[in-house]
Amino acid sequence: MTAQEVRLCGLLLREHFGEVVEKVGTHLLRSGAQNLRTIIHETGLSVDLVKKSLCVLVQHGACTFSSGRRGPGSPTEYHASCDRILRILRYPRYIYTAKTLYGDTGELIIEELLQRGHTTMSSTVKTVADRLTQNMEEGSSMDYTEVSSAFSKLVETHFLQRCPPLAGAGAKDSSAPSETPAAPGTSAAPVNATPPTPESFPECYKVPSVRLVGRGKRQLASEDGEEQRSAKRARMDPEVSTHGDEGIYWQVNFERFHLHFRDQTIISAVANKLDQTSSEIVRTMLRMSEVTTSPVAICTKPLSANEIFRSLPPNYNIPRPILDQYLTLLVDDPMEFVGKAGESGGGMFVANLHKALANLARATLESVVQERFGSRSARIFRLLLRKRHLEQKQVEDFAMIPAKEAKDMLYTLLSQNLVQLQEIPKTPDYAPSRTFYLYTVNQLPTARMLLQNCYKTVANLIERRLFETKESKRLLEKSQRIEAILASLQASGAEPEQLTEVEEMITAPEKQQLHTLRVHINKLDSAENQVDETIFLLESYISSTTTS
Repeated sequence: MTAQEVRLCGLLLREHFGEVVEKVGTHLLRSGAQNLRTIIHETGLSVDLVKKSLCVLVQHGACTFSSGRRGPGSPTEYHASCDRILRILRYPRYIYTAKTLYGDTGELIIEELLQRGHTTMSSTVKTVADRLTQNMEEGSSMDYTEVSSAFSKLVETHFLQRCPPLAGAGAKDSSAPSETPAAPGTSAAPVNATPPTPESFPECYKVPSVRLVGRGKRQLASEDGEEQRSAKRARMDPEVSTHGDEGIYWQVNFERFHLHFRDQTIISAVANKLDQTSSEIVRTMLRMSEVTTSPVAICTKPLSANEIFRSLPPNYNIPRPILDQYLTLLVDDPMEFVGKAGESGGGMFVANLHKALANLARATLESVVQERFGSRSARIFRLLLRKRHLEQKQVEDFAMIPAKEAKDMLYTLLSQNLVQLQEIPKTPDYAPSRTFYLYTVNQLPTARMLLQNCYKTVANLIERRLFETKESKRLLEKSQRIEAILASLQASGAEPEQLTEVEEMITAPEKQQLHTLRVHINKLDSAENQVDETIFLLESYISSTTTS
């Protein structure tokens, strides 16, 4: 774990959970696994604050706990997960994907689970139905069964999964989600040394039979207090809110989303490199292999041309000879998105997942070099990637660049660790006159270095956004107050003159300042999402290379 990752994790924790949780989380990231007493002593926070912070981190999967290293009976130790905290950066993308695939209902289900960490199906269905009803026309409402159906579809496609059961958790009151993990500091509770993974649980993707009848309720401002009282009554009396899924908690399956993102990245690259029809063929191959291919496989299972032809979408009326030509074109393409694995069934084809990610990562590295150092440096970089090892004179000749310029560019790339220099001596004394000096590019270490630069970039963007918001805090609060007043006046049927009078409380210069601030914030948010796409591609390539 690097300093840039810890810094980015701290900023994400501060933005979503506050400064106290950030302090506990970053301390665990830097120090490793620690028990409750050590965390309290080294952070200087009160016992209550540390316990609450650990509860928040455990609830959202950012912290795991296990029995102490001294054996049974030793205090429980807590360990923060850097990878899980970094997933917070991708929350908007998860929500947008759910909206694209399953509409507004799927979007709100994923959003609710991301906000709460994990919760029961009945609680999620009720909340989502109420929110959808709130945005409907007067007199309309959302039925619980429609939301339950969308929830079941997300589970069937593995975008949602059950949380693995914890030892000793079954006896707890399942109506309180924050109590599903063991309470921090209770060392007597039995805990597993290695927390179980959701996939190791046989009923990971089994939807329970939930007794939910009714429709979403439209909450009014005057009902807030009544809502809190009814929630309290439900906690005090378990029989009031029994739906048949008590103790069964659900969470978002990030790995399934990542497989979807990877497939979409490959499909988009094929469309940009060749055409839409080629991308649809690759999409069909990836869709057919979703169930049979392991998430860490370097390629899909072989598919015959006959199977691919039968599985193409009906609106693509591609004759069989044309399909064979497209498959041959994809196999012969230098990017190697598709490979040939045999001749039976009209030809057996596979989607090369690892090679596709490696080539996309390579294109990303070339793009970075071109943007930072110019097209000639990018030409040298591409040349070294293709030829592997070259002397300086060979680089000058192959790249067709004057000696002085080529030397400066090579030294610049070398100083930025984008190019490496390898010495091959003719004699054991390493005399310069009898040594070959070869320039080369190691793609994997270079991708790791670029990934750290991306983490640093995102952290800088978040800090800038927080600074911009803090500088205009008074103006933003004033704008929110006026918007709330306008909303209440419109709901009560106020006169247009009253609305105009309230709107004029914000002066023209303040409106201009607000507009400029929102434009800046939108640009920073957009930049964060774009950098995260690069982060995802590089992480996928590094992970694929490590497993292969």
